[in-house]
Amino acid sequence: MTQRGYGGPLRYVQGPGVIADLGRYVAPLGDRALVVIDPFFWDTLRPELIAAFEAARVAATFVRFGGESSEEEIARCAAEGRAAEAGTVIGIGGGKALDTAKIAAFRIGARTVTVPTIASTDSPTSSLGVVYTPDGVYDHVVRCGRNPDVVLVDSALIIRAPVRFLAAGMGDALSTFYEARSNIESRSRNYIGDGYAATIGGYQIARACHDTLMRDGRAAHAAAKHGRVTTAVENIIEANTLLSGLGFENCGVSGAHGIHDALTVLEPTHHFLHGEKVAFGILCLLVLENRPPAEFREAASFCRDIGLPTTLADLGLSEVTEADMAKVGDAAMLPTNVIRSVPVELSAGIIADAIWTASALAAELSA
Repeated sequence: MTQRGYGGPLRYVQGPGVIADLGRYVAPLGDRALVVIDPFFWDTLRPELIAAFEAARVAATFVRFGGESSEEEIARCAAEGRAAEAGTVIGIGGGKALDTAKIAAFRIGARTVTVPTIASTDSPTSSLGVVYTPDGVYDHVVRCGRNPDVVLVDSALIIRAPVRFLAAGMGDALSTFYEARSNIESRSRNYIGDGYAATIGGYQIARACHDTLMRDGRAAHAAAKHGRVTTAVENIIEANTLLSGLGFENCGVSGAHGIHDALTVLEPTHHFLHGEKVAFGILCLLVLENRPPAEFREAASFCRDIGLPTTLADLGLSEVTEADMAKVGDAAMLPTNVIRSVPVELSAGIIADAIWTASALAAELSA
């Protein structure tokens, strides 16, 4: 490929208290908005937002997010947006609430604003939305054609969430460079439009994401456990949200996310966050690609230090059977699975063996 492509959100704003500026950023996009908001914030955050929208002269219709970014929930929110004649759809909450808002906006031709309340995924900046079944099994990805117009990240709000979410975001972000490298080596297309070669800028952002995690991840985790907002915490919020989001969309994902998606066929994994499963998928990817042992040790040590899963047992799969793992391998080999960006020959058996091996190696390192 000789054509290169790069994309990202129009505005990214991060810092304590920036959610108070939401009305000011939404108003230029239109005077009617649909707000898809996580139920946890329905009573606590909604009154403040209503006042902010009224001050900005934006008519806002609020919808309580149903909990799963399923086709049914997306259709419901899109119908609410059409009924409200919303020119903007705003997602407030975790990754699934944001994905629901993004896809609903795409289907009704509206602008998009994302306001993450946790830093657990890189969904807020991307043009992609993941659809799950109502039972939480990965189904497919929707390309929404454009990135959010505004991404508003209130670090004072995010730090109030349990530290587990920040750690999960680091697990998701940790995959960014490893998977970017997979795509560069396999000459795969990124997620801009119909797919282009990665730009130098996109790859360097993925590299900066990794470097930031290695430098500040442990310190940010220590501060966040006590609800403290330090420079390290702000850096990790940016890495989890902006750097990881730009890195994965402009370079592509591969085995870590592919194994995450395949693992969702096993019910015990539904009790874990996206980034927690991706973190384990990273170790499997490094085994699949036969990367140097030092890389595996670095990734496994980092994950272990911030409480991320490194073994099958950590994901509730201590009793997993060969038949179970065969199902995972088969799911990973579906034509739609992103694992095909890995620059090595794959089969269901090779993938299953890599998962078993990654778990065993990680267990030996922590013994």
